[in-house]
Amino acid sequence: MRLIVARCEVRYSGRLNAVLPEALRLLMVKADGSFMVHADSGGYKPSNWMTAPTVIEEEGDPPARIVVRKRAGASEDRLEIEIAEVVSDVHHDMGEAAALEKDGVERDLQEALAAAPQFCGEGFRLVRREWPTDIGPVDLMCRDPADDWIAVEIKRIATIDAVEQLSRYLERIRLDPAMAACRGILAAQSFKPQARVLAEARGLTCVEVDLAVLRGEREPDLTLFAA
Repeated sequence: MRLIVARCEVRYSGRLNAVLPEALRLLMVKADGSFMVHADSGGYKPSNWMTAPTVIEEEGDPPARIVVRKRAGASEDRLEIEIAEVVSDVHHDMGEAAALEKDGVERDLQEALAAAPQFCGEGFRLVRREWPTDIGPVDLMCRDPADDWIAVEIKRIATIDAVEQLSRYLERIRLDPAMAACRGILAAQSFKPQARVLAEARGLTCVEVDLAVLRGEREPDLTLFAA
């Protein structure tokens, strides 16, 4: 991870245009290409950011200008940082174990769904657990009866962050022409309402799963339909 403290002006162009006037800010560059601009106010949320994958270009040494670009459909999002003064510019090796590990319930859910992928969709068959991408592994990669690819991300509780995570995985997976039509399924024991709305807007399928049912410890709830 690279942390730059600099006096700078930030201009964003893309879906809208915005300018942050010159001030002292923290620029955070993660190893996966995520880029964040923080001020010493506003809580934990960055003033501006771009998620991976991005293209980062620098001019000067120390940098006098940084440009961060990201494709967004047919258009391009762009951050231009004009640096007046660099106060600090340091790199930190976060190691390979920096990411949060899944908790026990999520590991158990993954094992159970790997053994019975049909709970995610009729006729699904498992291809691989922990399918690798260049930004992290997808929990399960499956194929449906039509032999189409399905990426399944598993959570105990599905939040907006989980939707964003699966969306990023799909973006990387679909770069392979053979997997361009890969669909995404978010499987969880429960869903935050906002996460369900965002998932549906992104074209993702939400599947509620019960670990006790997956393990065969109890029968699934029956739904009665009136004639």
